[in-house]
Amino acid sequence: MSTLGLIGSGHIGSTVAKLAVDAGHDVVLSNSRGPETLADVVDELGPRARAATAAEAAAAGDLVVVTIPLKSYRQVPVEPLRGKVVIDTNNYYPQRDGRIPELDDGSTTSSELLAAHLPESKVVKLFNNIFADHLATSARPSGSPERSTLPLAGDDPEAKAAVIALLDSLGYDGLDVGPLAEGWRYQPGTPAYGIPYARDPQDWAGGAQPVAADTLREALDRAERG
Repeated sequence: MSTLGLIGSGHIGSTVAKLAVDAGHDVVLSNSRGPETLADVVDELGPRARAATAAEAAAAGDLVVVTIPLKSYRQVPVEPLRGKVVIDTNNYYPQRDGRIPELDDGSTTSSELLAAHLPESKVVKLFNNIFADHLATSARPSGSPERSTLPLAGDDPEAKAAVIALLDSLGYDGLDVGPLAEGWRYQPGTPAYGIPYARDPQDWAGGAQPVAADTLREALDRAERG
């Protein structure tokens, strides 16, 4: 099993951490407020979890999850992530992040911004298109007819293979969407963002439903770049 570093420990980060611990991985969590503020989360996760600074979590992780507001992506430590696989869960929400012209005009994507900040890391976009509660409850063993599929995009085939292997251990199948630039296909506002996993698309709090690869692929194919 591997060690998963987490830069950010909000809804998605803490959910991924729990899935990882349940699968037998070690996790090192961090946030912007300091390790001491994660004591309750670590206690709940148990002995496979510990809290650290962002730089320490980056250094400790065999794979590292960046799950912070996009507006803070420049605060992600660069040096300890050199050569590492970095899973990016971020989405662009202008009401939270402010306007980012190159995202507004479609000349780049949010994960490509992080990749430009981390030029020697291998960034893979994942976990950004599913509601945290759905992610927490939809994990199933390999081969289960109710297993769900999550999309991922990245420029390094070996990095994507490593992420798919991690996903498998967490209880999900992965669908390779292509290079990182294709991550727009499951960003907010697209058919593959959130809706396929909701039992009631009008009420995401109404529980999750399984999403097969073919269903996800159809949603991805219907995406239109605005």
